[in-house]
Amino acid sequence: MPRFLSRLAVAGTATVLAAGLITPTTSQAAAQPGTRAGALSWTALGDSYTAGVIEATGDETAPRDGCARTVDSYPEIIRRDLGSLADLRNVSCSGATTDGVDVTAQAPLGRPLPPLGTDPNGPYPPVPPQIDAVDPATGLVTVGIGGNDLGFAEILKSCIELGAVQLGRGTPCKDKFDAGLPDRFARLRNGYDRMLTALHAKAPSARILTVGYPHLVPENAGLCQFGNLLQFGTFTGGDLVWARTAIVEPLNALVARSTAAHGDTFVDLYPASAGHSVCDADHWLDGVLTSVLPLEYAVVHPNATGQAHTAALVEKAVLGG
Repeated sequence: MPRFLSRLAVAGTATVLAAGLITPTTSQAAAQPGTRAGALSWTALGDSYTAGVIEATGDETAPRDGCARTVDSYPEIIRRDLGSLADLRNVSCSGATTDGVDVTAQAPLGRPLPPLGTDPNGPYPPVPPQIDAVDPATGLVTVGIGGNDLGFAEILKSCIELGAVQLGRGTPCKDKFDAGLPDRFARLRNGYDRMLTALHAKAPSARILTVGYPHLVPENAGLCQFGNLLQFGTFTGGDLVWARTAIVEPLNALVARSTAAHGDTFVDLYPASAGHSVCDADHWLDGVLTSVLPLEYAVVHPNATGQAHTAALVEKAVLGG
């Protein structure tokens, strides 16, 4: 789905926004003196799928604190689209969990991401919980989180290693992790509910949009070539099916349920990204690598095209579509 929203189209919604979503009260304006009058006070929270991180989503934005927010991540794309209509605080951070949003400081990893690389400028000092960027004057919160609570990176690394040992046969990663998934999902469920409760308490007037995860794995895992580092490397076909049906799809379902229970809005990336997985020709996510020469890591993240399509859906939800 191409992004049809332009500055002209966004500007046409200014009257509606000013009448509702982004008109601050007197107390809100006083609480946030740096915000432009009439602008939407928006805080973007999330993990690497929000921050951008990989080189395929552009240069890092300032401050370079190890969170690896990039110029072509979806919050930054929307920031450019909305222009003066919004004041964005983007505190998304690579490696973030729900705890890193509302409970604990996080030690950011920078880029490239372990286990395939380490940032030469690291280690970085801890960054505060992302909720510190939210206050009573905040009018909009977007948050994309959850994959790291389930151990995305750990599972990815193990699936690649175990698949190589098995020469692409069987489901060695499923055999290792499947029995423990219920506990991982239970922890995520508790963390997600706690996080949304905390965000509502911190910004009681804010509209909260949660952002799900796109199609990482195609419906037909046979599209993925064993050993191809531009895809999933040495994942077995059986483990790819398991990762889609037992991790990514239930993760989106959990986020959708928790979001609905709190009266918030879920931005579902999954349907629109079908046919654009890591292994599809028109892929919106890159695999283990973005390129071999030059060597650019991706560690299975949305590329610039994927971030642009996420921006379109989030922007539509922001504007009430």
